[in-house]
Amino acid sequence: MAAEQRKLLEQLMGGGMASRTSQLPITDPKVCRSYLVGSCPHDLFTNTKADLGACPRVHSEALKAEYESLSDSERKKYGFEHDYIRDLQSRIEACNRNIDTLQRRLEKTPDEVRQTNALLKSISDLGTTIANGLLEVEILAEMGEVGRAYDEYYKVRHAQAAKADKEKELKALSETSGPSGHQKLQVCDVCGAYLSRLDNDRRLADHFFGKMHLGFAQMRKAYESFPKEMRSMVGGGGGGRRDHQQHHHQDNDMGGVPTGPGGGFGDGWNKGGRGPRSGGFRPRGPRRGW
Repeated sequence: MAAEQRKLLEQLMGGGMASRTSQLPITDPKVCRSYLVGSCPHDLFTNTKADLGACPRVHSEALKAEYESLSDSERKKYGFEHDYIRDLQSRIEACNRNIDTLQRRLEKTPDEVRQTNALLKSISDLGTTIANGLLEVEILAEMGEVGRAYDEYYKVRHAQAAKADKEKELKALSETSGPSGHQKLQVCDVCGAYLSRLDNDRRLADHFFGKMHLGFAQMRKAYESFPKEMRSMVGGGGGGRRDHQQHHHQDNDMGGVPTGPGGGFGDGWNKGGRGPRSGGFRPRGPRRGW
């Protein structure tokens, strides 16, 4: 879509833009190296809630073709792949941080934890009271103290009812605690979107095959396609950090991944591979891999 818009703009301008970009050498810092090597992240999320806006660097099909025609040794000399890996890693790590933040929001609050612990203690204490009371009733009955045994049994029945009420409270708290509560939310491990476990297959498919989710999946796949050694040189395949100034690369002024409720990523949930961090869910289509 972005490429088509760019072509249309060039036509409207009478080819002036094309002539200027064609004059740029492949090493010009104004050229987008992510676009030369693979796919620029700015082109992956247009018209979605994760839209990064227009790339501030030049996307030239002629320069991309020139780069693709180079031999492996010539490409290695330029080092553009390292720039591309760094760009991917930066955006993937930002997405992963956002996913972690959103996941923590689904966990119980300190107050909910205190309520849960209090209910568990009450249930335990009532259980002990019931057990001791039943034993007392048995002893009193054997002694022929029928009246006292009846009174004690009445106390046991009261404790049993109180225990049942506490158990209902605990169940209700477990089902409604955290923002996920009644909606049963979970965070997509690929793009950071919230989705409900109650969503039907069509809604899940809309997310799995949506432009935003596929964009993040494509970035993660592209990142993982590079050798682990190369990823480690750039910044650590496990999300580690190094001084990026020691490498020749383009400045990262393309912005980050949106944050906030739902990560600004809209609705969705799935379980797909994540990079640079390992683990996470694996995308297998709707209703699978849950």
